[in-house]
Amino acid sequence: MRYSIIVPVFNRPDEVDELLESLSSQTLTDFEVVIVEDGSQIPCKDVCDKYANILDLHYYFKENSGPGQSRNYGVDRAQGEYVIILDSDAVTPPGFMQAIDDELKRQPTDAWGGPDAAHESFSDIQKAISYAMTSFFTTGGIRGGKKQLDKKFYPRSFNLGVRREVYQQLGGFTTERFSKMSLYGEDIDFSLRIYKNGYSCRLFPEAWLWHKRRTDFRKFWRQVYNSGYARINLWRKYPEALKPVHALPAVFTIGVAGLLLFSVFSVLALIPLILYSALIFIDSTIRNKSVMVGLKSIPAAFIQLIGYGVGFLESLFTKKHG
Repeated sequence: MRYSIIVPVFNRPDEVDELLESLSSQTLTDFEVVIVEDGSQIPCKDVCDKYANILDLHYYFKENSGPGQSRNYGVDRAQGEYVIILDSDAVTPPGFMQAIDDELKRQPTDAWGGPDAAHESFSDIQKAISYAMTSFFTTGGIRGGKKQLDKKFYPRSFNLGVRREVYQQLGGFTTERFSKMSLYGEDIDFSLRIYKNGYSCRLFPEAWLWHKRRTDFRKFWRQVYNSGYARINLWRKYPEALKPVHALPAVFTIGVAGLLLFSVFSVLALIPLILYSALIFIDSTIRNKSVMVGLKSIPAAFIQLIGYGVGFLESLFTKKHG
């Protein structure tokens, strides 16, 4: 068998149903699916049983230990030459597996990652959050875009592939379970170890999928805050993990605070914020073909940058990390 798809799950049966339905429509079918239930109170066993005769599907239930260790658990039981790590809130287009196979035949690599997109059925907030997470004007395109401020591509765990032999030689995902890094930086930790050990890794631009991300701005703030916090933890472990592009949200956050402070004395200080908001609105409206998504992309962009920046700065100036 060539491919094994590993999906850790925690209380997400509806999401698993959508993911498995999309995998059952793949044009390339040489793969197995390994579902690892991570101690869920709302299991997806019944959902998996629906697809038992449609997919080469293996379901495992284990005690809760977090997504990283659940992925390792699944890989240990996988049979494929390559393992593909997906989040349970992903949905794959019919040509997803074929795109991966085509890329590996064209130019073999040890590891890879693919970009994500917002499905037309997603809510306006989900589309706005997806824009904020992927736009060049917010994240610098480092999450799978072809235009990137960071020269190296670091795959994320929602869409990551690797030769199973390489995965096992690297020891899989970190087991630092009780730190913010283990929950919000473990995929970057894994990607860094791929490069540090001399393995090849690249972007598969056509191996994209739909990723639902967060469903409201409060959850989105918590996610990006923790990601910013984790970046400093990663830097303390791997000095090369911190690059100028990662500090930009902190600079943006300080800049916004300064402009708001000066706006007390002159409203002209708000002009840069207004211009940036207009840029986000226009770009998102064009990309999403929706004025409403364009409007909601403005707060999403500020949450993306300021939430990450606040977490980054707090972690930088806090003596206790993790």
